[in-house]
Amino acid sequence: MEYPYSNGMMEDVVTSRDRSLDIAVTGMAARFPGPRGIDDWWDSQLNGSVHSRRYTREELLAAGLPAALAADPDYVPVRGHLDDWDRFDHEFFQVRKREAELMDPQHRWMLEVAWNALEDAGFPPRDGTVVTSVYASMTGSGYMRAMARGGIVDDPGLLDEVIHGTEPDFMASRVAYKLGLNGPAFAVQTACSSSLVGVHLAVQALLSGDCDQALVVATGFGYPQAGHLHQPGGVLSPTGVCRPFDQHADGVVGGSGAGAVVLRRLSDITEDDPLPYGVILGTAINNDGNTKAGYYAPSSAGQGRVIGAALSAADVDGGSIGYLEAHGTGTRIGDPIEWSAASAALRSAGARQGTVAVGALKASVGHLDAAAGVAALIRALLVVRSGLIPPVAGFTARNALLETEDCPLFIPTEAVPWTGERPRRAGVSAFGIGGTNAHVVIEQAPPREPAVPAPGARAPRERLVLLSAADPEALGRVADGLAAHLRTHDPDLGEVCGTLVNGRPALGERLAVTGRTSAEVAERLAGRSGVSCGTAPVTGPAPVVFLFPGGGTQRPAMAEPFTALPGFRRALDRCLAAFASPPAERIRQALFDPDFPADELNRPELAQPALFAVSHAAATALLDVGVRPAAVCGHSSGEIAAAAVAGVFSLEEACAFVSARGRAMQGCPEGAMLAIGADVKQALALAEEWGLDLDVSAVNGPDSCVLGGLVQDVEEYLRRVGDTYFVRRLRYTHAGHSRLIEPALPALTRAMARIELRPPTLPIALNVSGRVVAAGTALPRDVFVTQVRQSVLFGAALDSLAEHVPDALVVEIGPGRALSPMAEAAGFPVVALDQADDASGAAVLGGVGALWALGQPIAADGLTGGGRRTRLPGYPFSGPRSVAPEALASPATDPSRSPVPAPPPEQRSEEPEPESPAPVDATEGVTRIWAELLGRDDFGADTDFFAEGGDSLLVTRLIRRVNSEFGIRVPVREMLARRTLNGHIAMVRGILDEADEADEAYEVDQQGG
Repeated sequence: MEYPYSNGMMEDVVTSRDRSLDIAVTGMAARFPGPRGIDDWWDSQLNGSVHSRRYTREELLAAGLPAALAADPDYVPVRGHLDDWDRFDHEFFQVRKREAELMDPQHRWMLEVAWNALEDAGFPPRDGTVVTSVYASMTGSGYMRAMARGGIVDDPGLLDEVIHGTEPDFMASRVAYKLGLNGPAFAVQTACSSSLVGVHLAVQALLSGDCDQALVVATGFGYPQAGHLHQPGGVLSPTGVCRPFDQHADGVVGGSGAGAVVLRRLSDITEDDPLPYGVILGTAINNDGNTKAGYYAPSSAGQGRVIGAALSAADVDGGSIGYLEAHGTGTRIGDPIEWSAASAALRSAGARQGTVAVGALKASVGHLDAAAGVAALIRALLVVRSGLIPPVAGFTARNALLETEDCPLFIPTEAVPWTGERPRRAGVSAFGIGGTNAHVVIEQAPPREPAVPAPGARAPRERLVLLSAADPEALGRVADGLAAHLRTHDPDLGEVCGTLVNGRPALGERLAVTGRTSAEVAERLAGRSGVSCGTAPVTGPAPVVFLFPGGGTQRPAMAEPFTALPGFRRALDRCLAAFASPPAERIRQALFDPDFPADELNRPELAQPALFAVSHAAATALLDVGVRPAAVCGHSSGEIAAAAVAGVFSLEEACAFVSARGRAMQGCPEGAMLAIGADVKQALALAEEWGLDLDVSAVNGPDSCVLGGLVQDVEEYLRRVGDTYFVRRLRYTHAGHSRLIEPALPALTRAMARIELRPPTLPIALNVSGRVVAAGTALPRDVFVTQVRQSVLFGAALDSLAEHVPDALVVEIGPGRALSPMAEAAGFPVVALDQADDASGAAVLGGVGALWALGQPIAADGLTGGGRRTRLPGYPFSGPRSVAPEALASPATDPSRSPVPAPPPEQRSEEPEPESPAPVDATEGVTRIWAELLGRDDFGADTDFFAEGGDSLLVTRLIRRVNSEFGIRVPVREMLARRTLNGHIAMVRGILDEADEADEAYEVDQQGG
């Protein structure tokens, strides 16, 4: 596979290396200290921002830190702080509130960032079509330890639940279960290198075929979120500032955060997928073994080997690397070891002096522990994607121990553009305490040629944008977030629609909106104008009733809006082909020509076939996208369309009968009809009072009916009624369902004789009776003939439908929404498929969007007009705060604020003065501390602390114990230099003697003064 770099977008580097093993990073998500969104967070990195926080004493005590610890002079109240660490959208993941409280926040964050990463990759969680594996890492659970101290272990019923929600063993499986991922799920725990080791394992699984997509997710968190206790000689900074590779480097600062990346084989990426963030060319892992000073010490040899192995696996030379995201803990000794190892490995692989910029994320956010590797990878991916290299935050000057001669590494002090080789390549390192090292080599994604509009391309088409969330408040955040994104980025609207439909799961709370451009959609979302909102029923979609309007609703070009439905034109062509040839062409003209003569279309001979054609085709198209009716009903001539959908007529029979119906009515005396918002008895009483000979054409509800008769009688009625009632004359040249139509009946009887009515496959509410006929019931042969003369009992039909199909959703299928108010008055929720009396496709798309918003199973692929998937804002999780009461420490006692009251004078005189503690003997004290730390007490005077199993971590504990017991400050370097028991005793005794001499000198000075 050859890398398809395009001219003009970068300096071409055509290579023959094998691309079949390359892995694309298709999605990412993170919650790091600093701004919440990846884009804003990346801006902060380019600005060199430091996102650590120095806590006040009050904040530490409120977090549950013991007062004595908060007051300890060695306590450093600084951490890379994560806001809202305790919020969790537990209802979104169907987790009980109590269960959520007992879960370590790391398990919670893992679910949320994993969801967002999969969204970002364009393959929605719970999709199930792609085999996705999970590699999860976390920091040890301080939250569980806090609950244990709070007594949770005393409740055996909760202990298992606590373990399942806090231990690393269960996190990957929980992610897989809650997100519906069916590939292998592993916990990966190698301390600070865990998540980058997870990346290596994920790459291997993809290459071996264990999965088609891999999710690597990791978290780092110390509970409570506070600072650290500095131990002399330890790796934690006494100043609370992490300065990797800096002359002032004195240790690392902790940080809290979570990150996730989604990986797929590069060969599986198509043009419809979002452009990957970057490509993983090679990975490697190893362990230092025992060739180092101690278990906790780093190894230059091991680090160098892993970098070289990753370059070899990537099949690239060191000279092509322009950036290194270093492990960079900021220790004065550890940094030079890493610098030396990376420099040697890259130089031996071909890197030239000063060509590799070094990054160190820990300077900005602190050490994220198990999440450090994936966080570093995310930052490096943003570098190769953007071509911008951020500075090392807070950097002042180089550590003097960093080699400079012929060194390929340099430290950027401000954001700089990439000036190295192309394609942009970078390395990422993570080294775990104990010696498990990992290194990843990445490269910028192959750029794509921008889409070139086809010559003579039409104006942007109307598109349907579908959004969903788990609750109404979240839906509002989703809409606002997308509106802001559309305004800021102006993406292709088709790609936005396609991503929302194919790359995001459809959740319960829904919103649909239409538009032609991203700007237009953004404006509508921001103002909530022209949007449809609804809730998908948990029990499944509501049953649907199709309603079909009759004469009087027609208008020129009434078919045009429905062309937004995929399949409508095809269904309409089939329908028109079933009509006789000359009339069919005239029907087509009426359906699409906005200048078609309205007077001609208002005549039954054309109006009825035209209405049937558009209604039947629209219903067919709606069936094609997934909406299935539970019953049907038509008003007047609309009943023929309803019967055809229910299988009573074949398409050809229905077209023949509706044509005959229109012709027969056309041959009757002309008349008129009016709709009036009054009870039918009141409406007729007025006609009788005024001496007008009108019939009841339809009874649409308790306060709605239609009267028909001669034109002059209808006009007189309209004149007399004035504005006493709502009244409207229908656009029709004949008085349907009146005595004027009786001459049509013989011709209709003859037409029906050639048709064999079939039992309906769906329940159908009939005009003549106002009752629902069950599916499978044989209909009288003359039912559609007598219907022409009898009153349409539409209101009764709606009541009968409400009885037979309770909780139904009514969909009006046809031009406009003439029937919708009647159905609403009968208590139905209603969606008019054509929501406006114009030729805009937005009307029908809006109607389909309203159906989707109410939970109907719309197959929206063809409705959105989508293109390739694109990057959109992730789900805006913002759940309630959730902390187990058992994890909350009791209010810390601050001795300085709550002094013990002094005893009354009479008691003081009776009590002896407290004796000063006897001074601790240096030999006895140091020997006892050695025994406690090393686990034995038979040491000779020349016993070497390190030879007996001591290491760099244990020596820091030794120093702290000595300082605490003797009230002195032991120099770290001297303690490391004097390795024997006698050496430590002599050092302590010397410091104590110096202190005594200083005290004596002070007393003499005071007396002399």
